[in-house]
Amino acid sequence: MTGSMVKRGVEFSQRMSEMRCQVHSFGLTPYKQADLWQKGHVQHHALWLDWHKRRPTTSAQRRRSPARRLNQIMQDFGHKKIDVLEADLASAEWKILESILVDGTAAAVHQLILAIHLHWPGFEVSGSEAAVVRYWYSLLKALEARGFRLFHSFKDLQKPQLFLHKELFNASSSYTLSWVNTYWMY
Repeated sequence: MTGSMVKRGVEFSQRMSEMRCQVHSFGLTPYKQADLWQKGHVQHHALWLDWHKRRPTTSAQRRRSPARRLNQIMQDFGHKKIDVLEADLASAEWKILESILVDGTAAAVHQLILAIHLHWPGFEVSGSEAAVVRYWYSLLKALEARGFRLFHSFKDLQKPQLFLHKELFNASSSYTLSWVNTYWMY
């Protein structure tokens, strides 16, 4: 399974689909735009990733809730692994990264392409600047400890040059980081 949680990921998802990969995209895309995703093997789902644990629900309640943890999405679709997970989570990436590291779901991901946002701490992340940076760093080190190796980074120069609400020369508020899981088993 290849998963994309990126609004701009249409091209990537369609190319993966052309290679006969099973591709799922997630997000609250308007219906007319969702038609674009239905070409080929790309299946669009009107839900988004969440990091909160939910109380057990009936299947009818689950269908009404558009938010799920990654392990719940995998379980709902019957998937045991994800070949490529591409995600731009609009500042929720830090809490979602923490949740997939804590619950072990990260081990099921072979390649992780993640847009990270540094212009503010992120959802439910607080503390001094030093504490926020330590938290971010701890998550990146936890990825590394689980066998993930960074193989590509991209600095989006079109984004503002902000870091925790401050202008910073030669920086970007958004980076795309790509890792491969060296412990991943086929």
